[in-house]
Amino acid sequence: MQINLAKPFKGLFLFMVMSSGVFAQTGRFQQAADYQMDVDMDVNTNQYKGTQVLIYTNNSPDTLDRVFYHLYFNAFQPGSMMDQRSRTITDPDRRVGTRISKLKPEEIGYLRVNSLSMNGTPVEYREVGTILEVELPEPILPNSEAKFEMSFEGQVPVQIRRSGRDSEEGVRFSMSQWYPKMSEYDEQGWHANPYIGREFYGIWGDFDVKITIDKSYILGGTGYLQNPNEIGYGYEDEGVAVTQPQGDKLTWHFNAPKVHDFMWAADPKYRHDKVEMANGITVHHLYIPKDGSTENWEKLKEYTPKAIEFMSEHFGQYPYKQFSVIQGGDGGMEYPMSTLITGGRNLSSLVGVMVHELAHSWFQGVLATNEALYPWMDEGFTSYATSLAMSAIYQPSEDPLKGAYSGYYRLVSSGKEEPMSTHADHYNTNAAYSTAAYSKGAVFLAQLGYIIGDDARDKGMLRYWNTWGFKHPNANDFIRVMEKESGLELDWYKEYFVYTTKTIDYGIKNVSENGEKTDITLERIGMMPMPIDLLITYKDGTSEMVYLPLEIMRGEKPQENEATPRVMSDAWPWTNLSKTITVNKKSSAIQSIEIDPSKRLADINQVNNKLDL
Repeated sequence: MQINLAKPFKGLFLFMVMSSGVFAQTGRFQQAADYQMDVDMDVNTNQYKGTQVLIYTNNSPDTLDRVFYHLYFNAFQPGSMMDQRSRTITDPDRRVGTRISKLKPEEIGYLRVNSLSMNGTPVEYREVGTILEVELPEPILPNSEAKFEMSFEGQVPVQIRRSGRDSEEGVRFSMSQWYPKMSEYDEQGWHANPYIGREFYGIWGDFDVKITIDKSYILGGTGYLQNPNEIGYGYEDEGVAVTQPQGDKLTWHFNAPKVHDFMWAADPKYRHDKVEMANGITVHHLYIPKDGSTENWEKLKEYTPKAIEFMSEHFGQYPYKQFSVIQGGDGGMEYPMSTLITGGRNLSSLVGVMVHELAHSWFQGVLATNEALYPWMDEGFTSYATSLAMSAIYQPSEDPLKGAYSGYYRLVSSGKEEPMSTHADHYNTNAAYSTAAYSKGAVFLAQLGYIIGDDARDKGMLRYWNTWGFKHPNANDFIRVMEKESGLELDWYKEYFVYTTKTIDYGIKNVSENGEKTDITLERIGMMPMPIDLLITYKDGTSEMVYLPLEIMRGEKPQENEATPRVMSDAWPWTNLSKTITVNKKSSAIQSIEIDPSKRLADINQVNNKLDL
């Protein structure tokens, strides 16, 4: 019996399947999508025409009788879902606001499919906003491939969100989300989400892209340039002679292996600088020279290689031989092997946005969780890595994660917090999404170090990379890696911190003398349980760390500070709202008692965390 899992079971068929004892077994798999595209851009009309050959490999156990493409540029039209959402949400992105609703016909974006066939047979398709729904003439069976051939055309919208033309800084083309892109299908089914304004989820594949454009333009982005001898413009030093162009246009040919998206940018004013790293990675910087910013871009060439080295050491070796930092877009946005960032910044801001977007190459580019479902696993982990990298290569900080904790505390106090498990497009406010994804997501990692020890957490991050690179991990996958690395049970941490908005609040409730000893009673005020590090400092200058693991951890973290003796306490059951420990000295000998002196515990009220006697 062949079971089609791409559509829900219905009626008698469902009864027959269940009665016969046949149940679908869906494991983890990765689809593959190899693109070959030829595009011709008209820089006068801002319109382009292209062809696409897509080899789609169905590595799933399911039979697929339809597929979906993303048509992202259709979001930039009055009345689109992105436009409606921006005009109705209480705190719209200032870059969008009501701008889409006011676009003129020559300013809108669109992406239209003119023809589409599968294995040589025309298919039926329907354009629904930013999604193309395709009914297949024959199913794509498990472990088989299909060849899709397409012609399409598009118009580049005025720069509003991420992609577009003629940005505020004068960049002509920021070409991201510009082509019909096959939607991802995984163990949870299709992910044909309309483009509302959030993040992306794609299929890995090899991209072979030819872009024909006015010969005065300089291009950069995803992929390795295949024909430098035909291009020039900063590529003369590739070791080959430059062929003089014939006619008004040039064709740039790029190849990008094993990526899940393809971005390019173009401007006739770009300056192109290169830095060759000792490990063979080439770093490209493309920007528009301008008084007040050129000097900062020159200095940026020092920091980009340093950031790549730091990230590779701490989170896994960067897998490509190239990275490009390109002026464009509307702020900062990550793409495979590249990023678009605005360039008119002071040096600190320029380095910061570069490091952040570069760090996405690990969490969005290679680990590539579904950002719609787990934005905190990309934005939060990226923010965490950015803070550490900036402290290491640019401006040392004793507490690089302080900003993340502060952002999380502000979100809690605002009363607008939603669980981090909320779909990225469905948060009630942009502020709740941003703070949860970026700040609370970073706190998730920092606080994990408090639970299992920083050393286990750091080793776990490398293990995570080596285990789940190019495999789309989810929250469970990450937690299992950390459980294996630490030997502790951590499902409770994920369930509380990701799936609820319950907060952490511990306090020192009472200190009383008990003969020659002292009883210290701690209380859990918040709803989320945590292990406790309790530092007791004595008046004679000595100190000791009393460690209270949670019972549900089924173990304890290693001692972190050898200079301070650690005293083990009985595990604290999460059902108990208070816990009393006894120290072998009178209260008169105690100078202070403090919960979590490391400040890694995201305790929302730290006023009651320290008591001076």
